Amino acid sequence: MTTPAARTTPAPIAGDAGPGERHRPLELTDLSVMIGGQGGDGTLTVSDLLGRYFRKCGLYVYTSRNVLSRIRGGHADASVRASRDPVAAVKPQVDVLVAFDNEAIEMGRPELAGHGFVLYDSTGFHTDLPNSAGFPFATLVGGPLGQPIFKNTAAYGALSVLLGFDPTRTRAVIEERFKRRSAEALEKNLKALEIGRKAALEAPGVPERYSVVEGEANDLVLTTGNQAVALGFVVGGGRFFAGYPITPATEVMEYLQRYLPPFGGVVRQAEDELAAINMVIGASYAGARSMTSTSGPGLSLMTEGIGHAGTAEIPVVVADCQRVGPSTGQPTRHEQSDLSHLANLGHGEYPRFVIAPATPEDCFSMTVDALNLADRWRLPVILLLDQALCQNTTTSPPFDLARVRVERGARVTGDELAQMTEYRAYKFTDTGVSPYAPPGTPGVWAEITGNEHDEWGHVSVNPTNRVRMMKKRMEKLVRARDELPAGRLFGDPAAKLGLIGYGSTSGPIREVQSILSTRGLATRYFQARTLFPVPVHELDPFLSSVDVAYVVEHNYTGQFARLIREHLPWHHTKLRSILKYDGASFRAPQIVAELKEAA
Repeated sequence: MTTPAARTTPAPIAGDAGPGERHRPLELTDLSVMIGGQGGDGTLTVSDLLGRYFRKCGLYVYTSRNVLSRIRGGHADASVRASRDPVAAVKPQVDVLVAFDNEAIEMGRPELAGHGFVLYDSTGFHTDLPNSAGFPFATLVGGPLGQPIFKNTAAYGALSVLLGFDPTRTRAVIEERFKRRSAEALEKNLKALEIGRKAALEAPGVPERYSVVEGEANDLVLTTGNQAVALGFVVGGGRFFAGYPITPATEVMEYLQRYLPPFGGVVRQAEDELAAINMVIGASYAGARSMTSTSGPGLSLMTEGIGHAGTAEIPVVVADCQRVGPSTGQPTRHEQSDLSHLANLGHGEYPRFVIAPATPEDCFSMTVDALNLADRWRLPVILLLDQALCQNTTTSPPFDLARVRVERGARVTGDELAQMTEYRAYKFTDTGVSPYAPPGTPGVWAEITGNEHDEWGHVSVNPTNRVRMMKKRMEKLVRARDELPAGRLFGDPAAKLGLIGYGSTSGPIREVQSILSTRGLATRYFQARTLFPVPVHELDPFLSSVDVAYVVEHNYTGQFARLIREHLPWHHTKLRSILKYDGASFRAPQIVAELKEAA
């Protein structure tokens, strides 16, 4: 996560060529750069450098990635969008394409805007595209620096000249990005930067072909959903995390390995997902706030453990970072296809909450919510993300630490214990929640089990007890309704065209609303933040207010729409689906086209 941008205006570097008699740069207020090449070419590094630069310009930034699940090789690309207005989706057209091979040109060419430009590494190939400039970046850096791997930094240098970047700020981004590495790495990247800049400055038609307008979003941070979840866990009082590496969830564990121990927390990489969820259950029972993160295949392995926590009434939080399934599917691609599994998680019946953030800011605050809800209601809470939300970076307001409240739920106090003749871990109460005393509490003995049990935790097959215990657990889904994250409404309250979505889909949907508004078509969007239990009390008035509602989601069968139909069958005829399941995120024009086709 990068910190808020500096407000200082950097001084120019002596020796730079000024604009002189050159053409007037094309001013861009909503800019998109795509960087493509083979895995290992450093496309994500260039994307990261650009994102940092644009943030320092006070612009809103959104980045996305398209990589294969391999260390090296295969086509990979990344996109950076920067705008003076808030952005949370990929721009439909590319203004500048940076290509490290011909395949990247062929892949990016269809998306290139009419005024677009291609900047490419000409080492080994050439293109005759009219608006292009080739530089042998790999050759240029391979001699002076001993390795061609610095070609990505050289490309960033050339790109900085093409876009009219401030040289001092351009250099500061390199220093910020590589300062934690060795002095040698920093020095070589700075040299590569200057090699790329020099080559571009000497190329006709390249220097300051475009200009990037400064923005006012100087106080924003640039972060991913995974980073925000990790930070929310730390400040929300989380102190034990166990997980097993899996894309796209691994970064949650990586950030916590760095930041949780200084706060007295423990991060454990388990031997597999079964071990991870059971470690979390044990730590939670012992009184620690605990969490794991995983993705579809790992969630399948954790299913029995999550059901155990639901029946044993042990609070656990699971961050499920969705990717393309089933099985190993496409580990690095985007999808929202775990919802049906989560709504029917495991065998038998037990309560669980599924809540869905849509932005990094949401990821931070709703991780705290998840911890509080799990403790308050003593059950599993699933924090449902998707690949785009997990790994794409977005500018966000600084997270509001002052609003963080750590609520541990009904815990037995010393005075209460002193007045008790016995402690019943599963005591029936008016609130539906049994007061909790951690093991080791003086005077407390408790039996905790996933078998059906009585108030003392003794295994029981008594039919009357079974009915009471089932009602005690399942009624949490109703009792907790007003404490679960409320959905958000956007657009014209009088609009008759409704849109429904959750997670990262919210960014493109908001952009669709803006596009349609300019065409005189009013829309109303319901962003669901609690998915299970299905928020009937929110969806019913929303669906009653519109003539038709399109549920926009990333899966083949329309899982969220199906869940809504199941719980609100009286609105069945109003619901339509707009679906995408090719592994890429929606772009606003795609949704607009679907709406037009359906009209």
